[in-house]
Amino acid sequence: MRLIVLAAALVALATPAAAQLAGAGDATCQAAIAFSAARRGAAVLALKDGRPVCEGYSGVGGADKPMEIWSGTKSFSGLMLAAAVQDGLIANLDEPVSKTITEWRDDPQKGRVTIRQLLSLTSGMRSVVGQVPTYHEALGFPLSAPPGEVFAYGPAPYQVFGEVMRRKLVAAGHPADPYLYLKRRILDPIGLVPGDWRHMPNGDAFLPQGAVLTVREWAKFGELVRADGVWKGKALVDRATFAELFKGSQANGAYGITFWLAKPSASPDPVTRGNDLTTMKDAPPDLVLAAGAGNQRLYIVPSQKLVVARLAEGAGGAGEGGPRWSDTEFIRFFLR
Repeated sequence: MRLIVLAAALVALATPAAAQLAGAGDATCQAAIAFSAARRGAAVLALKDGRPVCEGYSGVGGADKPMEIWSGTKSFSGLMLAAAVQDGLIANLDEPVSKTITEWRDDPQKGRVTIRQLLSLTSGMRSVVGQVPTYHEALGFPLSAPPGEVFAYGPAPYQVFGEVMRRKLVAAGHPADPYLYLKRRILDPIGLVPGDWRHMPNGDAFLPQGAVLTVREWAKFGELVRADGVWKGKALVDRATFAELFKGSQANGAYGITFWLAKPSASPDPVTRGNDLTTMKDAPPDLVLAAGAGNQRLYIVPSQKLVVARLAEGAGGAGEGGPRWSDTEFIRFFLR
């Protein structure tokens, strides 16, 4: 990934939809939109070097229609983490969670869990996809494996991270809501305005699945990632920490820290097994992915100056009798 100038992208993404969307006369673009639409797709937006090259809407989608990105939200925690390291709230990725969550210090297993393991989903903590606990409830979840040994996809580790951030922020004299920190440090500087960010009844921000975005707003986040966390010449995050987000773990080479990677994986995790990018033979080595239920997708390929965002209706799969979704087939429309 390398430094890029993003002013043109910001203007393009903030401009109201034109009568003719980018890629309207491009057969490959239209094939990609049709592929998405046939699988409950609502929106597709591809940016090349920050400029729209393909944009289209179907079903319930629209340029100004924010939609749930579900677990695509998880990747925002990676940028929040890198910002917290830059601000000195967190020392580094290998800081023990128990430094902040003091209740874990006397637990022989939980006392060993690091921030890296928490957000690479290798802490040993299991939880049920779609059943998001409060921050306090997540702290009480047991570990089913020693830290670092097993990848287990689920929401609870992200809510533990929410409590880590809440306590760090309070200690530093900031508002306690991690979302407000993310908004101040990441979203506001890049001009990203969510349609909503869901909170639990007790006020805890949903960190595993809370963002509601238009496809254009999600693409702004992709541009920040493509730019190594730099916006208008300013690093919004700690660069060394940011680079670590895109390295797989020993337990799962296809998942970094809050981002999926186009890498092989031996993990038996069912979510990983359902990701066909793990078997894509010709994948660009720097292809990374934020992914949510219903095949909400944000692909970033810095070597090709490419960001592709895709929204779909609902949190289900292809729908009754519909064709299956394939990340490999879809991203190939845009790779050169």
